[in-house]
Amino acid sequence: MLLLALVVVTALAFDFTNGFHDTGNAMATSIATRALKPKTAVALSAVLNLVGAFLSLAVAATIAKGIVDAQVITLPVVLAGLVGGIIWNLLTWLLGIPSSSSHALVGGMVGAVLAAVGTSGVLWTGVVSKVLVPALLAPLIAIAVAGLGTWCVAKLTRGVPQDLTNRGFRWGQIGSASLVSLAHGTNDAQKSMGIILLALIAGGAVPADAGVPLWVILSCAIAMALGTYLGGWRVIRTLGKGLVEIDTRQGMAAETSSAAVILLSSHFGFSLSTTHVATGSVLGSGVGMPGAKVRWSVAGRMFVAWALTLPAAGLVGALCHWIESAIGGTAGFLAVFGVLVVSSAAIWVVSRRKPVDHTNVNEEWDEARGADIEAVAATTGEAGGERIAPVPAVATASSVGPAIESVGTISGPGTVAAPKGDVR
Repeated sequence: MLLLALVVVTALAFDFTNGFHDTGNAMATSIATRALKPKTAVALSAVLNLVGAFLSLAVAATIAKGIVDAQVITLPVVLAGLVGGIIWNLLTWLLGIPSSSSHALVGGMVGAVLAAVGTSGVLWTGVVSKVLVPALLAPLIAIAVAGLGTWCVAKLTRGVPQDLTNRGFRWGQIGSASLVSLAHGTNDAQKSMGIILLALIAGGAVPADAGVPLWVILSCAIAMALGTYLGGWRVIRTLGKGLVEIDTRQGMAAETSSAAVILLSSHFGFSLSTTHVATGSVLGSGVGMPGAKVRWSVAGRMFVAWALTLPAAGLVGALCHWIESAIGGTAGFLAVFGVLVVSSAAIWVVSRRKPVDHTNVNEEWDEARGADIEAVAATTGEAGGERIAPVPAVATASSVGPAIESVGTISGPGTVAAPKGDVR
């Protein structure tokens, strides 16, 4: 029972990381366009994720019975797979990369099963049809849908004053972002439910043909909602500011496209990456908007992370199972749990060196430095981040010639007194 309890706690921890890692999928564009205040956005997303978790169980069934053979699953295998998924989630969050929590979980589980029993324990048909094919198609479909939607909106609003479109589409963004959050709950919260069901079956707590218990649904929904409320500000910044300089029309088109694709996949039980869909929709909104700028270099780094997610999480899962086997028994189990705790703490400590939160998530994206926050406060002299921009040097009459009789002097931090004399 102790081992089963640790597995359940670890699965809920994964759901928690999934929540803050994927908050940007729903709310990044609304925060970037200032349709919603950052804290309001994540609170709204948390509530709707909680509700969405109760609307469907199709994805939970896919994870529990469609990816790996439940007959070969043991509690150490489940723990190793979860640790692989969580560590990859935390690493990509630290780097601000919107990678797939779903694929991290699937990769970790597949890696642990391969280490435990070999290829016979993996349902390869399910992996291909339910994970790999959607992973390839979902972002392409999202780019196409969002691109077409954005192009249509741009044509329809041509000639309309920008302040009028901003006001109207900001309200539309609130509705579309809410729909994405609801859709995210119907898809991503189910994955930890499926893992916990696997653990309960492996531990003999429920029969092999059991459905997801109500307490599992409730606990997973709450864990994801809490993670969502904390806000994965690093990933939100990349999606909202790093890919495309987005306006309210693009934001609404991207969010609506994401919601449509995610809800459709949940209906068919596909373990879809909502991150892939949301990122594809943001890229599509840039492609479809005439004159918009898409930062393909940032997108390229994301694509590399996507390609690495399954094998990297799988490698961590396999290593964790080998540690369990080498040490043996409960000690090996606790050793892997300790690896998770130490790794998570180390990543959090590193993240504090350059914190990103609701106060600086909308700072302008620096092309040269990427997502690094470097807030400038030239008008007040107050520290806004890593440094304060220097107040420009005061010109002198001798340096610019007799045309300037005199210039202002610095009378306080970041304040320039009114100039004396005639400045021509």
